[in-house]
Formats: sequence, structure tokens, C-alpha cells
Amino acid sequence: MHILLTGGTGLIGRALCAHWIAQGHRVTVWSRQPARVHALCAGAQGVARLSDIAPDAAPDAVVNLAGAPIADRPWTAARRRLLWTSRVNLTEELVHWMGQLPRAPHTLLSASAVGWYGDAQEQILDEHSPPPGHADFGSTLCQAWEAAAWRAQDLGVRVAVLRIAPVLARQGGMLARLHLPFSLGLGGRLGSGTQWIPWVHMDDVVGLFDYLLHHGNCQGSFNASAPGAVRNAEFTQALAAALHRPAILPAPAWALRMLLGEMAVLLLGSQRVQPQRTLEAGYRFRYPELRAALGALY
Repeated sequence: MHILLTGGTGLIGRALCAHWIAQGHRVTVWSRQPARVHALCAGAQGVARLSDIAPDAAPDAVVNLAGAPIADRPWTAARRRLLWTSRVNLTEELVHWMGQLPRAPHTLLSASAVGWYGDAQEQILDEHSPPPGHADFGSTLCQAWEAAAWRAQDLGVRVAVLRIAPVLARQGGMLARLHLPFSLGLGGRLGSGTQWIPWVHMDDVVGLFDYLLHHGNCQGSFNASAPGAVRNAEFTQALAAALHRPAILPAPAWALRMLLGEMAVLLLGSQRVQPQRTLEAGYRFRYPELRAALGALY
């Protein structure tokens, strides 16, 4: 299969690239820096523009992961524009290009995030849950991102959107940020610690993308989030235990809000996410429980 990958040099993209090349697929990565693609995604071809892909070499499937990191810095006006452009506008451009091809790809797998659900407190969330009545910026962004991807259905393309939870991986993401303070024994719960934290092991992110790619009857929204969601206090205790350190220094909610502004919802918001449609589609999580996932990583 010829797979076009956006965001291929990111954390998830690199893992997917290695996985699919090992399976014998041909991978093309659309990147602002195509010269870096071979070093980060060995065996993949990098292109700077979609027009660099010859119409007669169009991909069979498109996997859309592109987007500037959402938690790297506070959501200033300039940062919000970048987050929007790199997700929503890029996806619109991608779908428009697909519509110009002599033969549209048969599948679009497009990333989203569990931030789509907003801060839902104790509500159990699955793929059938409605969008939040009061949406923060992260939720609004995810909703527009998904809406741009759904437009590919008008081209006869099968579309599956993956709402990805914070990914557990040693190489980056949430654990890379938490590793230093927790390894020094300086970690602890965030705010009250009662908020629900969705999470997913990297192996399951790769596994679910691969499963949906190869199962043509799967379309719609799928939560890429392990069934074993936990409260923040339990998460921090489990991480500290995996690192053989205590977790006794909580971060007050007021301090996080003062430091991060609206972006503090990423740490203090509560999302009790369940992967109902993912499980109904037949995918089985390799790491459904947190302690086993952390044990595999550490």
C-alpha cells in the first residue's frame, strides 16, 4: 500500500512510519523539512508540497497527524493561530488536494484528541457522547479539525477519526515532561487529584491506526484511549511507583491556572473516556491497565 503521512516526523508519526515500512508499505511524508524525513523515518520519502506527488502515484491511504504541539507553551493569540492553522487549515488543504486527484485515496485516518470532549467532570464519555455545551479552546479546535476531515467523505473516501489520549512513551509526550520531576521525587497530584486522566500506550496508538487501516468496514470516530482511565492522584502514584520514588508534592490548581491560563484545562480538566466503538470494532488493547503499561515502559 502507498501511504501518505502528515506529521510523520512527530512522536506518533515516527512510530507508524517504522511499523508500516517494516510491513512492506511505501510511505511518503509531507513535511516542511523533507530533508529530515529519511533520518527520522528511515525508508520513507519526504515531500515539501503535495504537488510534488505525481497524480499517477497518488496514495492508497492518507494518515493525517499534522499539528503543532498543543501543550508546549501557553495559548496566546499567536499560539492559537498556529495550532488552528497547523491542524484545521492543513486538513482542509489536504482534503482539497485529495479531491483534485484522478483517483481519491480509499481511506483517510485523521488524528484528533480526547480534548474534543472538554472538561466533563464525572461524566462517562464514549464516541457517542455529544460535544460539550461549553467548549474551551482545545475542544473547539478538535471539533473544527474533525469537521475538516469529515469533508473527505464527499469524495467517497472512508474516514476514521482517532481521538487520541495523552500517549505514554519514553521518547516524548506526557511521560517525557513528567520524568525528571518524578524521578527526583518531586512529583505529585495536580490540583485536587480527583480529575479523570485518559491515557494510551504508544503500542496501542500504532496498533489502532494499523487496525483501522486494514479493516475497511471501520469508519467514524474511535477513542484511542485505554479502557482503564484513572484519576489524577492514582496516575501520579502509579508513575512514582514505576520509578521507585514518592509522589508527595502536589501542584495547587491556582498555581497551574496562574502559570498556564486557559491551557491549565489540559491538566485540571476531567475526562472519563471509554473506547466503546474501538472495542466494538474488534480492537483489543495490548495495555488496558495503567500499571502494566508503565511497567512495560520502565
